[in-house]
Amino acid sequence: MRPRALFLVFSLFALNAAAATRPIVLDDFSRFQDVRDPHLSPDGDWVLYTVTATDREADRSRTDIWKVKWDGTQTSRVTYGSDSPSAPRWSPDGKYISFLSSRAGGDARGNQVWVMDRSGGEARQLTELKGRIASYEWSPDSTRLLLVYREADSSEPDPPRGDSPRAAPKPLVINKYQFKRDGQGYLTGSARNRVYIYDIAARAVEPLTSDGDYEESNPAWSPDGRRVAFVSNHDKNWERTRNTDVFVADAKPGSKSRQLTTSPGADGGTLAWSPDGALIVFGQGSEPKFDFHNMNRLAVVPSAGGTPRLLTSSLDRGTSSPTVTDEGRFVVFEVSDDRTQYLARAPIGGGTVERLIDGPRTVGQVSRVAAHTAAVVSTDTAPGEIYAIEATGLRKLTTHNDALVAELELIAAEDISFTSKDGTEVHALLTRPSGYVAGRRYPTLVRIHGGPTGQDSHSFQFERQLFAAHGYAVLNINYRGSSGRGARFSQAIQANWGHLEVDDVLAGVEYAVKQGIADPDRLGIGGWSYGGVLTDYVIASDTRFKAAISGAGSANHISLYGHDQYVFLYDNEFGAPWKNPSLWLEFSYPFFHADRIRTPTLFLGGQDDFNVPILGGEQMYQALTTLGVPTELVVYPGQNHGLTRTSFLRDRYERYLAWYDRHLKGDAATNDGRPPAARR
Repeated sequence: MRPRALFLVFSLFALNAAAATRPIVLDDFSRFQDVRDPHLSPDGDWVLYTVTATDREADRSRTDIWKVKWDGTQTSRVTYGSDSPSAPRWSPDGKYISFLSSRAGGDARGNQVWVMDRSGGEARQLTELKGRIASYEWSPDSTRLLLVYREADSSEPDPPRGDSPRAAPKPLVINKYQFKRDGQGYLTGSARNRVYIYDIAARAVEPLTSDGDYEESNPAWSPDGRRVAFVSNHDKNWERTRNTDVFVADAKPGSKSRQLTTSPGADGGTLAWSPDGALIVFGQGSEPKFDFHNMNRLAVVPSAGGTPRLLTSSLDRGTSSPTVTDEGRFVVFEVSDDRTQYLARAPIGGGTVERLIDGPRTVGQVSRVAAHTAAVVSTDTAPGEIYAIEATGLRKLTTHNDALVAELELIAAEDISFTSKDGTEVHALLTRPSGYVAGRRYPTLVRIHGGPTGQDSHSFQFERQLFAAHGYAVLNINYRGSSGRGARFSQAIQANWGHLEVDDVLAGVEYAVKQGIADPDRLGIGGWSYGGVLTDYVIASDTRFKAAISGAGSANHISLYGHDQYVFLYDNEFGAPWKNPSLWLEFSYPFFHADRIRTPTLFLGGQDDFNVPILGGEQMYQALTTLGVPTELVVYPGQNHGLTRTSFLRDRYERYLAWYDRHLKGDAATNDGRPPAARR
């Protein structure tokens, strides 16, 4: 063979080797980085953002702040350390970078606002307040901050500083209607989140309003810095409703606010002022009975008072995160559409909604400055990164996951649709298994999203890729109750849980079987939160599934009244159990008819979950154990609804694979339910 020919052969071999990819494995989970929260500098030259990575040695995730130049030529890390700062912002004069951090500094504990020069250097502590700072916003002239802040309460211990231990606990005295919240625990004491003005030069903090003892949130400065809009609930029975409204007050401590909205639903969300200060854009909520199925629509209200007007009345989709363009002509916002989330705009005076970004992807966390727009963009095969959104399309700014993605064989999900039992069209995503061969049937998993409001969309999901890499076809069904298909679709299951959603899931399974993809004898199902709830409904209605995993689910809903955090929503949708016991028994049927269940089921949950307490899994585990149905219960100590300890997150994936493999593939597993070590 001639030298030139030999060179070409080796070159082609090298190219093929470089392009070779492999299926995703569990060890890859800790290698992905979560890129979030972009914020453009006032001059548009830089984007601040956060990157969260797994620290396996410390068994936790760590977050740091980064910045990338708008032209993409420079990327640098801004913070270093173990305190995981959050909420990076630029001061409006462009001189400083700020963030929230619980790093040690002074006597105050918990999150404080810290600042550093935009060019780098050591950060200095700006606030030193006892209590809890939830969020902050710079004033337009960079001299003040709006804080959503809860003063220290003598009945509550100070939040810990760093890794310091908490003080000895005190008895908990409860006197509130809603007295639990996931991640916070029991809600004791009288202190509430309120909006405060912090004067930077004077280092003084005072409440914005003298309205009274109400919860306040989502403050937004007017463009001239003279007024503040915010969200609060001044209902006469405010402790027993979610009837939030939009208010405005002068940007002076102790001001009296003016209420701008009066609808009975939860109005608010992100607030955006028009450049002239005449209008405020907000999210108008659904009526209270649809609290579990809320779909915000954008509306505008005069800041001086007047009748609100729907901005997106022609758009039957959930909208969020509005901003107003600098010339004041358009509102730019995010839209939750069928299996996607996109960026759109509409004239502030009303008119046609224009889609700005198209395609099977998820676009969110938008930041805008003048002509520059940055956002986090994700697809089925690409984890979220920061992109510039330009007239010519998307331009990628960060590459934190690119090297890992280049190693992997990642599979795009397909859009499918089918007809449910009553003729309703249902949409779903189908991810075929790695190495899929047409005409061959595969073990198939129905993995159900939580909510019920929410949807499975074209975004990167590690779980979906992991199951496909292990030889499973994966069905993600956007059952009735999901978002993305309009209010009627989302609200179809109001006060009627466990029926239409079950029909939709079973119709999706029948479609996959009919298409020759799913093996009808190797079907699995599972999900987390409402995904776990719906799993319980399905296996109590149908026996075709050979394996089920109910994560953070519940079935005996009567027992959760007063035990979880949803008392408002239960009151609005179902009424109290003693007012309508037959309805409560009906939608608790998986527990009261557990004798119908034949599917081997794994139950999991966090020990400290106040969202969907582990009680739900415990009761179903006990029922199936009593009935002799193969089952197992896994409780994660110290965890809330969303697991955070990285070893537990990995353990959960291991147990998912082990349970499905054991019952759908007949694979051997160790006694504790873990898969063989070779699988890792």
